[in-house]
Amino acid sequence: MKPNIHPKWYPAAKICCACGSEWTVGATEPEIRVNICSNCHPFFTGEQRIVDTEGQVDRFMRRLKARENIQQETQRRADELTSPELALAELELGTRIENLLVEAGLKKVGDVLKLLQTDGEEGLTDIRGFGLKYLANLKKSLRAKGYILPGDEPAEESA
Repeated sequence: MKPNIHPKWYPAAKICCACGSEWTVGATEPEIRVNICSNCHPFFTGEQRIVDTEGQVDRFMRRLKARENIQQETQRRADELTSPELALAELELGTRIENLLVEAGLKKVGDVLKLLQTDGEEGLTDIRGFGLKYLANLKKSLRAKGYILPGDEPAEESA
């Protein structure tokens, strides 16, 4: 064995854990400090806890919360776009169609959808001056905004 190349050996080196446990082992350092040991590690204790290193868990939880907020905001906006309380002017149908619908007492998208549900297309075409072309434009605008019209539901497939 070559002299002066090996580190000093401490046969009674002291190990100190952050949980307060201490024990002695042989090592090349006289004292060793550790953050976790077999007395406090979740694997050995069966305890479920998160060991945070330099705030990584906190950063992850913040990112996760921000992502959930973004998803909720996106869902809220999508729901707002297909709300039955949306004014007919938002459909950009044109003043002629809008005026005919308002004169018939239909001021919101929900009113039009309700009329379509109860009376069908005839309910709209019975409005004086509201023909099939206006009906087609109205339905096209409603579908473009994401509304599901009566009769648009996909048929259930039989097995």
